[in-house]
Amino acid sequence: MINKLIYGIDLLSRTVGHAFAWCLMILTLGTSYEVFVRYVLNEPTSWAFDFSYLMYGAMFYMAGAYTLSRGGHVRADMFYRLWQPRTQARVELALYILFFFPGVLALVIAGWAYGYGSMRILESSVNSPAGVPIWPLKMLIPFGAGLLALQGVAEVLRCIQCMRGNAWPQRLHDVEELEKQILEEHARKVALESAQGAAR
Repeated sequence: MINKLIYGIDLLSRTVGHAFAWCLMILTLGTSYEVFVRYVLNEPTSWAFDFSYLMYGAMFYMAGAYTLSRGGHVRADMFYRLWQPRTQARVELALYILFFFPGVLALVIAGWAYGYGSMRILESSVNSPAGVPIWPLKMLIPFGAGLLALQGVAEVLRCIQCMRGNAWPQRLHDVEELEKQILEEHARKVALESAQGAAR
């Protein structure tokens, strides 16, 4: 039951993360268009700056839970990586309770007040005459933080499972960094060569 709940939350975070990853493609196209019309046609747009921070901001707010579900947030692991999984889980559980949840819940509450206030007045950007609406971006703050808190629940359950079995539960398979793929391929080759050498 716990593993199904962890899987369900991970799946939700991955789905939202993948959906908002398209903001990067839209941002790239928009910026490329702006560079073309500004430097080739000498007719810069009035909305490019607002557009760029809206796309980047949306991706940033909504990718936090996805990154946490992948174990991708920054961690000072010079000691952590040497510990047994059970010890890692105990330390992580304490840190989630003491620091993560208070901070994220404060962000949900403050973000809701900030975003709702912006939505009520239909706030638009003052950085350009285009008047690009920015209240949708501000409303993403509490939703992104809420999704991050939900993923935090999955991580706490993952810690509990690890403390029981002294092994971390599997994470969803997803896109990997090329560097990680190269290192894993190298490790497989070394293991295969060692096995072949031992067989001789």
